[in-house]
Amino acid sequence: MTSANPSLLEVIENEYPGRNTRLEITSPEFTCLCPEKPEQPDFGTIIIEYVPDDHIIELKSLKLYLGSYRDVEIYHEPATNQILDHLVEACDPRWMRITGQFNVRGGITTDTAVEYGELTDDIPETRASRADNLSRTPSER
Repeated sequence: MTSANPSLLEVIENEYPGRNTRLEITSPEFTCLCPEKPEQPDFGTIIIEYVPDDHIIELKSLKLYLGSYRDVEIYHEPATNQILDHLVEACDPRWMRITGQFNVRGGITTDTAVEYGELTDDIPETRASRADNLSRTPSER
């Protein structure tokens, strides 16, 4: 399998579409399979930052969607890009960034980041990220 199941994604109406709301969602238990050696899963943290327009991603459906990568043989970079494509298609945000922070494999970590849209100066910056505490094992920080 080379793709997760984007049909699992659901959205809800944004009750404040005219307001610049910046959302950050962190999923520290992301898993996919290495295409070269699918018996060896890859683990990582997916960080989703976005400014919604008319719709917000429903969190339970997001959890199910990300979980559908468990049996997908995919490299880190395509996985991060594919997640961005699927989420943009689902909720059509003003701006979105997906960061994949993948755990150590063979002594090397991989971080990938992809963006959609433009982050304007009037969007609030997050003060501190929960992802900072979840994205790496203590030995990797």
